[in-house]
Amino acid sequence: MNLAAITDHTLLKPAASEKDIVTLCHEAQHHKFATVCVNPSYVQMAAKLLHGTGICVAAVVGFPLGATFTEVKVQEILMVKAHGGKEVDAVINIGWVKSGNWEAVEKDVSRVVEAAHSCGLIIKIIIETSLLTEDEKKSVAEIVKRVGADFIKTSTGFAGGGATVEDVRNLKAWVGEGVKVKASGGIRTKEFALELVEAGADRLGTSAVLA
Repeated sequence: MNLAAITDHTLLKPAASEKDIVTLCHEAQHHKFATVCVNPSYVQMAAKLLHGTGICVAAVVGFPLGATFTEVKVQEILMVKAHGGKEVDAVINIGWVKSGNWEAVEKDVSRVVEAAHSCGLIIKIIIETSLLTEDEKKSVAEIVKRVGADFIKTSTGFAGGGATVEDVRNLKAWVGEGVKVKASGGIRTKEFALELVEAGADRLGTSAVLA
């Protein structure tokens, strides 16, 4: 299987420099990854570097906590579009999930998805599986499915946990065929990547993809 074609080559470290982004884009071009995934301030640079290569630029939104204003997430999405991005990975408000404030969660996710789709962007909703109970994961998955997001994504990689085979399998069962699953966080080996794909992952996100 060609793992590169379904992998987002990711660099989200706070100390990532412009030189690091250049390297990231060159690696993505060489190995033909699906996208590069960067912080919003590097979208324009990455889009210029990858222009004409067929490799898209994805950016994170409300990252990594998800606890900012919905309006700020929407504005970030519009800016990502304006700077040449094609995909966004947006974090849910995890605190609202933990509070059981499902109305607020759904309103936040719905507006974020609507903003992305209104400007032609693919949107992945990051739910941070390591912080949620099974019931919470299922409830969030049902919301993501209901509002029509393109992907549900396991993790930011910043919360001390990552993708698991069980989570990927469950998420795929809950969202059905209409929503894809992106496994992200803690993917360090080809063997584990293949296990996640076998479990139902349509896309992988990792900063260790070359290894």
